Amino acid sequence: MVTATPDRLSARERLLDAADELFYEEGVNTVGIDRVIERAGVAKATLYNAFGSKEELVRAYLARRHQRRSERITVALRRYSDPRQRLLGVFDVLGESFLEPGYHGCAFANASVEARPGSAVVGVADEYRAWVRSLFVDLGAAAGARDPERLAGQLVLLYDGAGMGARMDRDPGAAAAARAIAEVLLDAAIDGPASASGVGSSAVTPSH
Repeated sequence: MVTATPDRLSARERLLDAADELFYEEGVNTVGIDRVIERAGVAKATLYNAFGSKEELVRAYLARRHQRRSERITVALRRYSDPRQRLLGVFDVLGESFLEPGYHGCAFANASVEARPGSAVVGVADEYRAWVRSLFVDLGAAAGARDPERLAGQLVLLYDGAGMGARMDRDPGAAAAARAIAEVLLDAAIDGPASASGVGSSAVTPSH
């Protein structure tokens, strides 16, 4: 039986691997098609046959990142049997990603800044963010939050802010700080709407 090796990756996979490295490290607008095909070791026609355009390649790169991140979080949360710890565990998984070599922030935020409004890139980034929010809604409901939607909105801000802090301040500890705040918000969300409202307004302030 012949086993698969890196040399036998499909041209599409090689292009996605090259795009993942280059787009994430340097930005989707900075990196041209010629550099991607050179890194992948394929002809330019192969790229257009596989994806049709650079925008579609960027979309596919982000879609694969979404798939891998959602799978990673889903698997990692199986460590926890308690619903409360499962919700807080999202920030543990986030912190693990901050410690990886070459962390450059959120790939979806980075690509969205450079994308045209309404483009396919914005669409796949929106899908990822909707998934993160729905994850927090489900986890918050399982943990006993009275208003899971409100709690999820607060936690998404924390999630985003932790990523920004880890990137701009070069502080992988941002995830632990966000987790501590998430714990306070979760307690308030379980105790009651009035308490949750007070904590949410003081503990989480959106920043740009």
